[in-house]
Amino acid sequence: MKKTRVALLGAGFVANIHIESYHRFVPEAEVVAVFSRSQERAEAFAGEHGIPRFFTGLEEAINDSDCEVVDVCLPNFLHARAVLAAAAAGKHVIIEKPLCMNLEEADSMIAACKENNVKLMYAEELCFAPKYERVRKMVNEGAVGSIFQMRQCEKHSGPHSDWFYNVDQSGGGALMDMGCHAFGWFKWMLGRDVKPKSVFATMSRILHKERTLGEDNSLAVVEFEGGAIGLAENSWAKHGGMDDRIEIYGTGGVVFADLFMGNSAITYSEKGYGYAMEKAASTQGWTFAVFEEVFNQGYPHELRHFIECVSEDKEPVSTGEDGREVLELMMAAYESARTGCKVALPFRTDAKKPIDLWISGAK
Repeated sequence: MKKTRVALLGAGFVANIHIESYHRFVPEAEVVAVFSRSQERAEAFAGEHGIPRFFTGLEEAINDSDCEVVDVCLPNFLHARAVLAAAAAGKHVIIEKPLCMNLEEADSMIAACKENNVKLMYAEELCFAPKYERVRKMVNEGAVGSIFQMRQCEKHSGPHSDWFYNVDQSGGGALMDMGCHAFGWFKWMLGRDVKPKSVFATMSRILHKERTLGEDNSLAVVEFEGGAIGLAENSWAKHGGMDDRIEIYGTGGVVFADLFMGNSAITYSEKGYGYAMEKAASTQGWTFAVFEEVFNQGYPHELRHFIECVSEDKEPVSTGEDGREVLELMMAAYESARTGCKVALPFRTDAKKPIDLWISGAK
């Protein structure tokens, strides 16, 4: 079987999830190189995962690794640079969320990939998570009637890497980090033809006031054409490990699902043990010991789909245009949090970072 050659850009938390997914679930792909700005980290990651080559130069990793696909698992501020370099080299792109830092970057990335006839595949794993996909298919069968309200929550006590707290590298706080999941999932549930009409959001700094200028708690309400409402709750201020759940309310029923509590063994331990779930600070006392965490979150499914899109020249279900629409929603949410008013869509801004729309009024 001819394998699709992948260069993995990044050697951090998400890159580890991607390499596990490739090795265990995507035999059609071969990771031929890894990039990190740290030589020590790049070399260690390559050695640990059996990757033949490592690079500390971004453009060199793209141009000299003999890859067909570039998988971008880098801090947000490097996304546009990586995608533009990959497009210029004729490489297809898998890009982790969020798409980039601003709408100007998004437009240039989409245009470059189209001009060079390469695919820009936006990695929103909630569109591939098996439990959430089961929910979507039931809804499409008419199980709950017409959707009038959705809720998606992702909450924990803070990110795994320091760069998330630096708004110059991340572009924002909890909403930028996780609200993109909610907004992408709302669109996935309703369909691309159903457009958002407005966004209202509120944000605050609660737990990490000394560490970041970004918000660590946010709530956003999106109104869609046809009357459906989506509620996105995101937090870096919630203790006890990851909470990721959805709710769907329809004229003929409801659906509740979650990716962590409902995929775990409820455990009590006096001593504690090695690992319970993402972001859990302790394993003593009562805990939720998750199983097949990466699989349940949808990472293997999205990566396998993207590799298939490249090898069979298919259109991906999640594209750069989808990522741009999500980014536009996030920009509008930050503007709403600044003004205290509902913001209409479409929304256009020249802001270089979403957080710039809120930070001047942050408390």
